[in-house]
Amino acid sequence: MTTQSLHVISRTSRDLLHVHAERHGGRTAVVDSQGAFSYRDLLDASLRVATALLAGREDLHQARVAVLVTPGFPWVAVQWGIWRAGGVAVPLPLNSTKPELEYLIDDSATSTLLFDASAAALLEPIAVARGIRAFPCEHLLAFQTAPRLPEVTSERRAMILYTSGTTSRPKGVVTTHANTTAQIMSLVQAWEWSADDAILLCLPLHHVHGIINVVSCALWSGATCHMLPRFDANTVWDHLAGSRLTLFMAVPTTYAKLIAAWESASLARRAELTRACARLRVMVSGSAALPVSILQRWKEISGHTLLERYGMTEIGMALSNPLRGERVSGSVGIPLPGVEVQLVGDDANPVPSGTPGEIEVRGPNVFAEYWGKPETTRDAFRDGWFRTGDTAMVEGGVYRILGRTNVDILKTGGHKVSALEIEEVLRKHPAVAECAVVGVPDPEWGERVAAAVVLHDGVALDLSSLRAWAKESLAPHKLPSHLLVLEALPRNAMGKVMKPALVAMFQNASDPVA
Repeated sequence: MTTQSLHVISRTSRDLLHVHAERHGGRTAVVDSQGAFSYRDLLDASLRVATALLAGREDLHQARVAVLVTPGFPWVAVQWGIWRAGGVAVPLPLNSTKPELEYLIDDSATSTLLFDASAAALLEPIAVARGIRAFPCEHLLAFQTAPRLPEVTSERRAMILYTSGTTSRPKGVVTTHANTTAQIMSLVQAWEWSADDAILLCLPLHHVHGIINVVSCALWSGATCHMLPRFDANTVWDHLAGSRLTLFMAVPTTYAKLIAAWESASLARRAELTRACARLRVMVSGSAALPVSILQRWKEISGHTLLERYGMTEIGMALSNPLRGERVSGSVGIPLPGVEVQLVGDDANPVPSGTPGEIEVRGPNVFAEYWGKPETTRDAFRDGWFRTGDTAMVEGGVYRILGRTNVDILKTGGHKVSALEIEEVLRKHPAVAECAVVGVPDPEWGERVAAAVVLHDGVALDLSSLRAWAKESLAPHKLPSHLLVLEALPRNAMGKVMKPALVAMFQNASDPVA
């Protein structure tokens, strides 16, 4: 950053991520397939992006700039450049279809599209049809810099991230710079980030997990972020073995694939990879429920008890198992620094310990609004608390997630049942490789328990034998009444099972009812 641009940064912007990073100077910020880049390189490149986006104007005034760029140094430079020009970043999912991209671009009222070569053929026609600006990021990174940037305060909108949209069309979750900073600082404190850390990114960069938990926490701390363009199990293992990492964060399906790759390796290679994991100080799992079987197997392989946490697009992270101290299997720990959490019943009053309740969250980490949806935003809050729609219970002082209130909490025959509890039991069946449980509407029972399973190769399973096996661990009203055997469970980009899609599959299938 130039001396002139420093003079126009207001006091209220001193804790913005890209401003905070100035103190790290020549330290290595990002390592990707093109090499290593310092914080100084990142600030210079983002200044070039900002200058090009401004095109002689003083400020983008929170105009939305959509980004479809492969993870790596250019992605970070583009995001920071949007912020420094006064714009709002709208990260787009890789591998999206044209209709999906058109929806996100139209819904966010995007005025500019930024992309790399791999996305040009897809996005350029969309931009032409809408009469909006479109730039290859290579062009922006080669732009000459200007000496002056706009004043960007922490109250401004910083980013719009779209929810997965498993129950309806995706909603744009708006976070301000202040929200983003609060989310970062909470995790930096709880997980003791420092400039000596190094982390590997193998997650998509259109979700909080990758953007905040990995990239932003690293770059706030002066640490190094190694960035992969996409996930590949063997490539990840190569980096774990050779890149001197200190942290690793992923979703449960990632750990399942890493386990499979480890198990297919030679004995010598397995020993090498296990030794490599011992060098890391923490390994984290999130974005979906972590099966106990994966947690246990990963501990056997790596020596690490995965740190489970809870968060969502609207709040960043809210709950976490401790960095130091006992991590309770199946729990997500306690509230993170600066975050308030309460559980409430149907009457909106707090519930006692040991009683299920909906998670409500309050704090500076909570998002500002759903883009263009004031009524939806209003309905998402109650007396200043954000209503997550997730059900949990406090046991022994720690939170255990029971599932989505309207998806994972089944109401069958007058009983409330946790789909996640049933899934944990069914995964122990010797024939079951993966499973997901949903409620299928039923005129007599309200909902019937329905299980979708992926089986190990060469085995078979029918409903009656599954029920006979499961009745040793589950009450009668928790036993599956429907069974669907699939080659793979439908999942979104973050590995979450798309349960509404499963419900539709059950409704379209002819399957025995007990």
